Amino acid sequence: MKQLAFWLRPERCVGCRNCQLACKNEHRTAARINWRRVQEGEDNDRRYFISLACNHCRNPECFRVCPEKAYWKRRDGVVLHLPRRCQGCQACVRACPYQAPRYNPETRKAEKCDFCHKRLDQGLPPACVAACPTGALGIVAWSEDLGEAPYAGWPGFLPDPALTRPSLQFTREKRGRHFLQQG
Repeated sequence: MKQLAFWLRPERCVGCRNCQLACKNEHRTAARINWRRVQEGEDNDRRYFISLACNHCRNPECFRVCPEKAYWKRRDGVVLHLPRRCQGCQACVRACPYQAPRYNPETRKAEKCDFCHKRLDQGLPPACVAACPTGALGIVAWSEDLGEAPYAGWPGFLPDPALTRPSLQFTREKRGRHFLQQG
């Protein structure tokens, strides 16, 4: 079984938040709810941005703690939330160390990134990936060759990855200037 993962190249991210807006537009989320968030950080006096959403963990806490069994893991590793089963208890919101599930006070249910699974099924990338003008965000099949923590070493990535084994891969690039890709 393959496990899809978001692939981040933070040194290419310019903080434009196109990924965040594309996600919001694709899923029509409520005004204050963002399934994808761009976070800022600093590393040796250098500012960087990291675009984060649900990590579709290999051992998801949301899946484990939900009393209503409102989470389902597809064969490709995408973790889906089933709103019809959700009772709004917020156990998943509290359990996720990455703050991926969000409570929507309008629907009184949790919700989260679904990896744009309908787009994937049509052979399209997630909306956030398609909207990234610099190639800082992509998707890959998880590679065990990178070990258990290929994201270790990025400042600001604080939760212990051993708990949930997030499907997230960072790639460090050579220092230098990066420009927008022409499409």
